Amino acid sequence: MRFGRLADWLAWQETLHPRTIDLGLDRVESVHRRLAAPFPGPPPVTITVAGTNGKGSSVAYLSAILRAQGYRVGSYTSPHLLRYNERISIDGEPVGDAAICRAFADIDDARGETTLSFFEFGTLAALDIFGRERVDVQVLEVGLGGRLDAVNIVDADVVLVTSIGIDHEEWLGDSREAIGLEKAGVMRRGRPAVIADPEPPESMLAHADSLSVDLRVIGRDFDFLESSAGWSWRSRAVRVDDLPLPPLGGTHQLRNAAGALQAIDLIAGVLPVSESAIRAGLSGARLSGRFQVIPGDRPVVMDVAHNVQAVGVLATQLRERFPEKRLHAVFALMRDKDQIGVVTQMKDLVAAWYLPRLQVPRAATPEQLRDVLRSSGVERVECGFSRVSDAVAAARAGAVAGDPIVVFGSFFLIAEYLAQDGRSIG
Repeated sequence: MRFGRLADWLAWQETLHPRTIDLGLDRVESVHRRLAAPFPGPPPVTITVAGTNGKGSSVAYLSAILRAQGYRVGSYTSPHLLRYNERISIDGEPVGDAAICRAFADIDDARGETTLSFFEFGTLAALDIFGRERVDVQVLEVGLGGRLDAVNIVDADVVLVTSIGIDHEEWLGDSREAIGLEKAGVMRRGRPAVIADPEPPESMLAHADSLSVDLRVIGRDFDFLESSAGWSWRSRAVRVDDLPLPPLGGTHQLRNAAGALQAIDLIAGVLPVSESAIRAGLSGARLSGRFQVIPGDRPVVMDVAHNVQAVGVLATQLRERFPEKRLHAVFALMRDKDQIGVVTQMKDLVAAWYLPRLQVPRAATPEQLRDVLRSSGVERVECGFSRVSDAVAAARAGAVAGDPIVVFGSFFLIAEYLAQDGRSIG
């Protein structure tokens, strides 16, 4: 084994491949073929989740519901917040360092001279661990796009596509039509797929039609209805009433949950799920960093919304949850994001902005974000914070009792705050 510690493996992987993001399946597929072992028993059922926003919560709903039914569930997500192990979970628990190191060693032996990216190593490790642990179902979150993402080396039994927005334009295109076509690349001929975006790109619908996909689209083939006490879900042949509202909150989360239920319904012939498991799973689903509220006299709201669509949803949630409150925002974003678009979604809600410096090469500097804010008409902006927790402390000092502190933007921002604040995942 090249390394004995997970941290050493991860540091080495970041230097192995010349490009951090290198979309394409040839290298990772060739290593997967050499790595794949004939594990005993049938292969796991595969649910692949693609989309711009809502992937993480959709994986959380799928995993929680299937676990509530008693199935052994592996879930693969990215990025992580506090520990790399969060990316690879079995039955809701991150796998241990030893299992990941063993998988990395096997991948290293199998790859020969082929270089792999950080994400490709992780994807292969997840698949190896899920096979070795004989999970019943593996829920795989696409990292970037779909067609050329490493997750797409596996033929999904059912695909779930969440909302489509503009993000990662450098790799996926600068329109919903171009991005939608890339994400539709995880669909397979003749197999079922679910689209939980109420306005799916025509390119996605056309691609599904060209593959004779058994397609279900929200608002056409399935839908949900919210009420004061809960919500109901219906598909072409099934209706379930009086469902509990998911703890993640927001109408968009009902859309994500509805898509998850439709995906589960489409594999019911292989993995049947009862109404009681659906209710238990919806009630028990958890996901850090998605409108996560830490109560107090100045409540803190953490959200990893980092593109225009996601921040628009966050703004709607904040208006509903904290009407007529003065918000104080701790904010950071990567350089390649639509900074003006993100700021535009939030500027009318926020009384003051606090900009910490992230120790991440891709991050926009506080000075760059300050200039964007001021060019957008924002006056109260503070920089000079070397730690996220210092920015939050300044926001607390500037707020009065009842004012919410909103920590939003990059995953790195939320991860640093959680680590510095000592709060655990969940």
